[in-house]
Amino acid sequence: MALSFRTVAIVASAICFALALIWILFPQLLLWIWQIDGPESALVVARRGGALFLGVGIMLLLARDAGPSPARSAIASGLALSCATLAALGVYELVAGHAGIGIALAIIVEIALALAFARVRHAKS
Repeated sequence: MALSFRTVAIVASAICFALALIWILFPQLLLWIWQIDGPESALVVARRGGALFLGVGIMLLLARDAGPSPARSAIASGLALSCATLAALGVYELVAGHAGIGIALAIIVEIALALAFARVRHAKS
């Protein structure tokens, strides 16, 4: 079964909406799962990051039916790079001892999304 941009965009937008909700309303939850102390300054940054997830989720949802184009390729390429970078940063934080094993779930999802977006960035459908 071939991955389509539509499928990847819908799955990724759902993940972004869930993360936006959690980061904006319950930032302590993910910090607790990742075993990171959450001083108020971290919570401020986390809530602001939630707003970015909300915007990316809307962008993906609205672009899900876009046909092959330079713009769709740019969206997929940018998100592949962003997800790969997030995964690399997560591995670094885990290895450096700045985050606990709970961050592994985020790393796995980020790698999967990076690969999916890289695969569909030049898809014909």
